[in-house]
Amino acid sequence: MERVPKPLEGWKAAAVIAAIAGLVFLTTRVPTSHQELGTSAPALSLPDLSGKPVSLSDFKGKVVLLDFWATWCGPCQEELPDLIALHEKYKAKGFTMLGVSEDSAGRDAVAEFAALNKIPYPILLSGGKDPAGWDVPGLPTAFLIDRKGRVARSYIGPRSGREFARDIESVLGD
Repeated sequence: MERVPKPLEGWKAAAVIAAIAGLVFLTTRVPTSHQELGTSAPALSLPDLSGKPVSLSDFKGKVVLLDFWATWCGPCQEELPDLIALHEKYKAKGFTMLGVSEDSAGRDAVAEFAALNKIPYPILLSGGKDPAGWDVPGLPTAFLIDRKGRVARSYIGPRSGREFARDIESVLGD
């Protein structure tokens, strides 16, 4: 007698369908933003905490980790010690961090947060909007820019300092 499997019942069937739908979503969505890897990074010019305009092009020849964050973002706050450590570790090798605050609270709130957390790298103010040409689907989002101004890697969501360090070392070594 041949054994015929029973159809899944109620919640089991729903769980299987949800799992399949989740897998389809995860395997078909693009894991990076719209900044194409290997292409020139879009132009970026925003005021820093003192009001002085700073452009990404000011850092040509350096490897830059461009980090989009906000003071109210928990995962951004969790990454901050690693980002500060990376800036300090690699700055003598031609690397810099460049933070882009997506806060709409204003310069004073961001400056106070930066001072409290002793952020040693430049912080730019976007006024709560994604800068033109940049797709920031959530916070934190970061882009590793090589010495020629090309997007070498993008990160959506929090990352470990080890992952950033591995990629920074790889790009610094090019």
